[in-house]
Amino acid sequence: MFSSGLVAQTKDISGKIVASGDLVGIHIINKTASKFTITNDKGVFEIPAKLNDTIMVSGVQYKPKEVIVTDIIMQTQSMIVNLEDNVNLLDEVVVGKVLTGDLMSDIENTEVKRDINFYDVGIPGYTGPRMKQSERRLYEAKSGGGIVPLNPLINWISGRTKRLKEQIKREELNKAVDQVEAKFSEMLFDTDTLDATKRKEFFYFSGDDPKFLPLSKTKDEIKMLEFLKEKLKKFKRRLEKD
Repeated sequence: MFSSGLVAQTKDISGKIVASGDLVGIHIINKTASKFTITNDKGVFEIPAKLNDTIMVSGVQYKPKEVIVTDIIMQTQSMIVNLEDNVNLLDEVVVGKVLTGDLMSDIENTEVKRDINFYDVGIPGYTGPRMKQSERRLYEAKSGGGIVPLNPLINWISGRTKRLKEQIKREELNKAVDQVEAKFSEMLFDTDTLDATKRKEFFYFSGDDPKFLPLSKTKDEIKMLEFLKEKLKKFKRRLEKD
């Protein structure tokens, strides 16, 4: 009965990659649920999953590995994945699906399909990205029925709508900070060192700058790297004062 209850229950699974080389940027793909993420510089990741989902781990220098989500993983909400070096890649003849280490390419090769939308079944409706829980709550807070919709009015008076907007903004910023940290840590701290215990604080310090979020959306890596270098100088000066 316990296992049956877990089958339909989705939980955020925290994972850790153990490998001999670089741990940052390894692709974690839930083939069953069509969800994906990447590891941070410590090889840590988080991905939603249900019992018996198939989690594929793919990195350029490692052999791809698939893990089935078990009862134990669901109960502990954690998993450790050991990867082997892909030392024979050039000498092997690969038959079937090829995992390159490129996230979008790997997703296509794993036959992960898009979600069925309203038009696939002949029902008109919303076909955009699936809303997060906080986004759904904001939509509900701003919508209502009747001649005078009461929900938006009550939520506006109570301040709930404002709090939900702030929560969505924080979630968007946290996601952007994590992505920038994973992508730029190695190249940034290779030339300008910073104590490892202060690096997460530095990226949130950078995220407080109003320029950070718009710049992260442009995908301009050169401008973002220059921005981070300038913020790092200011962050170090602040540490010296403290």
